[in-house]
Amino acid sequence: MAFFRQYIAPLLIVLVFLVALVAVGARIFLPSDMAAPAPISELEQPAELSEAASLPVAEVPSSLEVLVKGLPLDVELDAF
Repeated sequence: MAFFRQYIAPLLIVLVFLVALVAVGARIFLPSDMAAPAPISELEQPAELSEAASLPVAEVPSSLEVLVKGLPLDVELDAF
């Protein structure tokens, strides 16, 4: 067990670090359009889906309402 802890585990950690370093460093050699983050575009939803998304699905218990919907803006600002 001591052999694994002294030699194998550190070697695995260093190998994972080196693989991550090579993956991140490889971005330098990519064409400029591929090195940039992927563009974000909104998808158009059919009218049926957008109407259904605005309807509530189920009632939320009052004890969980803050976790699901978040704090009201006036409470958030007063806390800080």
